[in-house]
Amino acid sequence: MTESRNYRLVHGGGDEAEIPHVLIVGGGYLGMYTARRLERKLGAGEARITVIDPNSYMTYQPFLPETAAGSISPRHVVVPLRKVFDRTRVLGGRVVRIDHAERTVRYEPNVGESETIRYDYIVMAAGAISRTLPIPGLAECGIGIKTVEEAAYLRNHVLDQLAIADSTEDEEIRAKALNFVFVGGGFAGAEAIAELEDLVRDAVRIYSSIDLEDVHFYLIEAADKILPEVGPEVGTKALNQLRRRGIDVRLKTFLESAENQRIRLSDGTEFDAGTLVWTAGVKPSPVVAASDLPLGPKGHIDTSEYLTVNGVENAFAGGDNAQVPDGNGGYYPPNAQNAVRQAPVLADNVIAALRGGQAKAYRHKNLGAVAGLGLHKGAAQLFGVVKLNGRLAWYAHRAYHLYAVPTFNRKMRVLADWTLAFLLRRDFAALPEMVEPRQAFEEASQTQVEDGRLRRVS
Repeated sequence: MTESRNYRLVHGGGDEAEIPHVLIVGGGYLGMYTARRLERKLGAGEARITVIDPNSYMTYQPFLPETAAGSISPRHVVVPLRKVFDRTRVLGGRVVRIDHAERTVRYEPNVGESETIRYDYIVMAAGAISRTLPIPGLAECGIGIKTVEEAAYLRNHVLDQLAIADSTEDEEIRAKALNFVFVGGGFAGAEAIAELEDLVRDAVRIYSSIDLEDVHFYLIEAADKILPEVGPEVGTKALNQLRRRGIDVRLKTFLESAENQRIRLSDGTEFDAGTLVWTAGVKPSPVVAASDLPLGPKGHIDTSEYLTVNGVENAFAGGDNAQVPDGNGGYYPPNAQNAVRQAPVLADNVIAALRGGQAKAYRHKNLGAVAGLGLHKGAAQLFGVVKLNGRLAWYAHRAYHLYAVPTFNRKMRVLADWTLAFLLRRDFAALPEMVEPRQAFEEASQTQVEDGRLRRVS
């Protein structure tokens, strides 16, 4: 069993084996804010705190659609974890096995051999990943929008598709490049397609051979409505708003196949598309299943109203990887709003367990939902009674998320991005080669001139 030798340095000496170790799996909103609150409320000798995450930053996911549209810089929607912590150790890597009975996790660092880390208390804040289905071609052609890397890639990819269409006379290639398919009409799908349609609507002005009528956006949704979180009235208005913009919204429709970028829908439609964005739901991080913690029927950690894991001691969970009872026979939706509000309750209950205090139940009344649907467009339902569409909803969306994005530094950077976007025209520079930065170097090393012609060296 190994533990970090740096703990003694961080905590100023002493017998580190006697200091309880709180291990937080996941550095997202819940994990980051739980660790920050533990730091503030615990003395240096009361506990050692460790956060394990493959990334060195927390991503504010509600801003990813605007990142994909270029309204916000990718760097401004992430918060470096080591910047916000004072005494918390951040380990870059993945937890691949949790043995709570032995109070150990198997940890694989991003570089190096795996280790076994012992803990006394564990907080499961591993979040969720895209929930894919065994649809032919989806894994090869599709992309999600759950990470900042995906959002940045999407912007470059969409603009690159416009460049491809503008650079050829082949009608099949042009049509394929100008077809954009989004599957899933929840927040992620509706916001992403609206933001990227806005981007393309502005961008076609600089492509001489492309008219807006040549571009086709498809939103595929299996249910009979989109944006169920904002309620049926606001959701219907949002649906009509998207359709008025020329977005082809197909309700009660499924993606059946995407082999070789040939899209086949359950309504019989077939066409080629160079872009397929999959936003049809999420599932708990795989590490949840790689544990001996009790799980619910849908694979979430079985959690009590106190954010403790049912049936075991010294284990806590919340956010996307947990099912938290709402006191009315159901569970709180695993969204950002609940993760934000669960963090202080979870941290306080960990402290109560450390000090032998009384745990507090998590209770939260839904404040509503806000969605941004492109510049000056949105949908919102606030406190169950206020229903907004269009510009007012867009203001509500931006105001709420500017308030909720972590740290003053990031708030100011996001505000600066919005201000520059208001004062300056949208930037259409695409850098698709960023995904393969060594491509130019590899081509240079494999190419030579013979008889006045370029030849690739095998």
